[in-house]
Amino acid sequence: MSEFQQKVHRDLPPTTVWGYNGTWPGPTIEARSGEPINVNWINRLPPRHLLPIDHSLHGAESSLPEVRTIAHLHGACALPEDDGYPEAWFSAHGEHGPKFNPKPSAYPNCQPATTLWYHDHCLGITRLNVYAGLSGFYLIRDAAEEAFNLPKGEFEIPLMLQDRLFHRDGSLYYPKVVNGPPPHSVWIQEFYGDTICVNGKAMPYLEVEPRRYRFRIVNASNARFYHLRLFESDAAGKILNQSPDVPVFNQIGTDGGLLPAPVDLHFLLIAPAERFDIVIDFSEFAGKSFSLQNDAPAPYTMGGQIAAENVMLFKVTKPLSGKDMSSLPETLVPFEALDAASAVRERMLLVSEKERASDGYVEIGLLGNARWHEPITEDPKAGSTEIWSFVNITGDVHPLHIHLVRFQVLNRQAFDVQAYQQTGKVVLVGHPMPPERNERPAMKDTIKSYPGYVTRVIQRFDLPHGTQAVPGQEFLYVWHCHILEHEDNEMMRPYKVIA
Repeated sequence: MSEFQQKVHRDLPPTTVWGYNGTWPGPTIEARSGEPINVNWINRLPPRHLLPIDHSLHGAESSLPEVRTIAHLHGACALPEDDGYPEAWFSAHGEHGPKFNPKPSAYPNCQPATTLWYHDHCLGITRLNVYAGLSGFYLIRDAAEEAFNLPKGEFEIPLMLQDRLFHRDGSLYYPKVVNGPPPHSVWIQEFYGDTICVNGKAMPYLEVEPRRYRFRIVNASNARFYHLRLFESDAAGKILNQSPDVPVFNQIGTDGGLLPAPVDLHFLLIAPAERFDIVIDFSEFAGKSFSLQNDAPAPYTMGGQIAAENVMLFKVTKPLSGKDMSSLPETLVPFEALDAASAVRERMLLVSEKERASDGYVEIGLLGNARWHEPITEDPKAGSTEIWSFVNITGDVHPLHIHLVRFQVLNRQAFDVQAYQQTGKVVLVGHPMPPERNERPAMKDTIKSYPGYVTRVIQRFDLPHGTQAVPGQEFLYVWHCHILEHEDNEMMRPYKVIA
């Protein structure tokens, strides 16, 4: 991890950013299922942060080193000491947090082929470290995936989406709140930039051949949701028409790996930290250009903040280098559904925010009505199956992420928010809604929790293969909202798996 300059757009001077191995995003790490690897994360960052720190946030006190980092491999099944626990931070000068592990991180890769990503996870400043550039792809491959003859090599391209604000001199701009709720003088509720960067480039274009391509998409933005569509455009990206005659998104995978069968979609709704593995067939569109556009309101779904529409441009202008031998299978990998009847318990977990009475400005977010440092209340047994039901009484859609596990979405159901606020009881209304098309069935690690709904997921709390544990041993992880501004201001809780 180091500081360097990177050219983000032809019309901007070089931008000072942070990254891994001198790039933003960091290098894409490829691993094989069942073959463990070690990664040595080395902090060579300067002592001063690029961005303003709010020392009133828990974990960001002025007594701590200004620049601290800890890498989390998002979606990985790893032991706690290798998971990037928020209090396992370390500085370039040898200072470290109470959960620091001096050894390289060990990743067992004991899961099927999937798209993971790594990013900073330091308590109180995650939003700043990720915004500065500390993120990258991590792909796990296996024989089952390779047997499908999907596009590969130069025709398989990871796409990391992040919105940013830039000063005229090219430097990153992260705003500070004006007249914020005490004691916060710097923290903002959510960050929204006016420029979408893809793989560290502002609104780029990609020249493609008239053939199939596989794109691994991760929403690595702090808070922005993306509702993505393709439109036919001219070579400069100007939209020509609203014609539906555009390439289809064939989704073949999600957070936890490949789907049982491809799902054809005309739009993609992707929350922060979600991953979409898609195939786009450009074979019938030689010579044409397509603009990838975002029309999701910010915040999602309320709106009112900075819009950012132009994502990237596909130009089908490269000559075919050879016959396209790839294919889109009708079926992919078998899916083993977890039986809700096998769950040993269902936890009702409150998703709430405290607002300033004068203007509704959010002062703090909470999960389970508890702060980070309060006693742990979620303590599943290793190997047990539980249902976690997120009860969202806020006005926001919160992307909730549970470390260690892959879960399955059961349903969503509306509830009477006013009745809950008056009595503390969840009164369900209407009928349960099935999961969204690309969640049914699918393995996930990040889920959209909609306001006024109970979102139910089921998971088995398996420790990494081969873990040696004594009865009663505790393994410490976290679950949190992946809107990074929320995560940094108490919307994250530790939980423990008990052997």
